[in-house]
Amino acid sequence: MTRFLITGANGMLGRDLQAALVGQNVTALGRIDLDVTDLSAVTDAVAGHDVVINCAAYTKVDDAESNEDTAYLVNGVGARNLAVAASAASARLVQVSTDYVFDGTATTPYPEDTPRHPISAYGRTKAAGEEFVLAENGARSFIVRTAWLYGRHGPNFARTMLRLAANHDTVSVVNDQLGQPTWTVDLAAQIVLLLHADAPAGIYHGTNSGVASKFDMAQAVFTSAGLDAERVLPTDSSAFVLPAPRPAYSVLGHESWASAGLVPMRDWRAALSGAHSAGAVS
Repeated sequence: MTRFLITGANGMLGRDLQAALVGQNVTALGRIDLDVTDLSAVTDAVAGHDVVINCAAYTKVDDAESNEDTAYLVNGVGARNLAVAASAASARLVQVSTDYVFDGTATTPYPEDTPRHPISAYGRTKAAGEEFVLAENGARSFIVRTAWLYGRHGPNFARTMLRLAANHDTVSVVNDQLGQPTWTVDLAAQIVLLLHADAPAGIYHGTNSGVASKFDMAQAVFTSAGLDAERVLPTDSSAFVLPAPRPAYSVLGHESWASAGLVPMRDWRAALSGAHSAGAVS
């Protein structure tokens, strides 16, 4: 039986990966269990496993602007350590990455082979992680970029919208940031599909299909919860000045799935409806 190791296993995606791999031989290690910046500890943890799925990450996008060294240790060095250990163990590695490796200036979906051009500290550290993985274990690794995640097991945009709805008559949401809301249950299932399909190593974009603005997503969240979507008001990014710049366009192309003979993830609206029915958005 294939032996799986999930790092960052207590996070939103890590928890759903454990559910997607129920019945499999899975070791699930959270941040307390494994410090991915410690190469010796990582080497010991990876030994004896066939597949490593790295969900460990420094994801505080705004804090990373003033703590880039700390973010780099987790997102860059941590990824390198896992790649080195996976290579030594002849294991496959799934490195979960992000749309933030791009600058957001595109107007059509980013192909998987688009050169990286991050504009934030978080994006730079995740881009470094990708580069380390490709250098150290590229022949056995999958880089799965995702974006705009929401799910049952962590704070996220959808839950924030419902929390605000409970306390405000209206909510202002930006309509000039485009991307792909992605349910962690769908992403977990897609990663498992990728691993079981004997697909070629490389970069895959793990996002639900379609295009939405944050405003579109907020209205859909309100509608799914039986709330009046007209309570969501459009604004632009100038209304919310944050430390880290956000990519204005984070729509990712899905060509690698087709090339591997696999179906991309379903449309984001269908996923959000499924998430609401499953109680993941409430």
